[in-house]
Amino acid sequence: MFGMGTELSLKEFREVLRAPKGILIGVLCHYTIMPLVSFCVIHLFHFPAEIAAGIILVGCCPSGLASNVMSWLARANLALSVSVTTVSTLLAPFITPVLMRLVAGQLVAVHFWSMVWDIAQIVILPIIAGLLFNYLLRGRVRWLDKAMPLVSMTGIAVIIIIITAVGRNSLLEVGLLLVAATLLQNVAGYTLGYWAARLLRMEEKDCRTISLEVGMQNGGLASGIALTMGKLSTVGLAPAVFGPMMNITGSSLATWWHRRVPEAARPQPSEAKVANEEERGEAAPTKSSHH
Repeated sequence: MFGMGTELSLKEFREVLRAPKGILIGVLCHYTIMPLVSFCVIHLFHFPAEIAAGIILVGCCPSGLASNVMSWLARANLALSVSVTTVSTLLAPFITPVLMRLVAGQLVAVHFWSMVWDIAQIVILPIIAGLLFNYLLRGRVRWLDKAMPLVSMTGIAVIIIIITAVGRNSLLEVGLLLVAATLLQNVAGYTLGYWAARLLRMEEKDCRTISLEVGMQNGGLASGIALTMGKLSTVGLAPAVFGPMMNITGSSLATWWHRRVPEAARPQPSEAKVANEEERGEAAPTKSSHH
């Protein structure tokens, strides 16, 4: 979260004011589709209560930072992606506990205000610190700018290693089924996110953005919440599996889309012809002003 804060600036927040419709659609799709998909998945696979709660937790978290990179690779709307990620993350301390109480309240004890405060500590405070870092030190210490993404990635890797170690026994019991469940959850998020945006008549590049924003969750945050719940070895397993899974599927989807230019970005036949003529120096000469 601190790493995310170091990458943010006031420009991202200005984008929210300029294009609120796309961001509102993205955030609404994210916080409705993924919890519903997660609810269906746990009833399909019948996992033990705390492992099922981990799947719900993944679905109730904000979109992952990796979605911004994938949107760029997929020729999607990068500004919209960054804005949806930012807004969904800032809303997480309030929305994630509500969704967990509604969807997973029967699986594990959800202490609402305690979870609000825990998520605020994990999300809001580090992001504010990161914003201050960006404002005060960004560009002044070159090696530090390069080091911050590495620190973030190393932190996520260490979290996954610890969760895998402490949850070894549960993972051996439900490992393959959990992989299948998180894969279904992830792919359903991409698919429903894309078609929801299409139904709302958004442009192709925006549909791709919403697809990635809905399907890609913040597994690191979900792991942190599982730790504060004291259930890292059970509730924390789904986030540990989902994180690497979404990076594989997300990069595959982004690569496939990268080879297909969005319709709105394709030049019309007449425009393409003029461009080719200009490149060859064959364009018709324009009339001079004195003619």
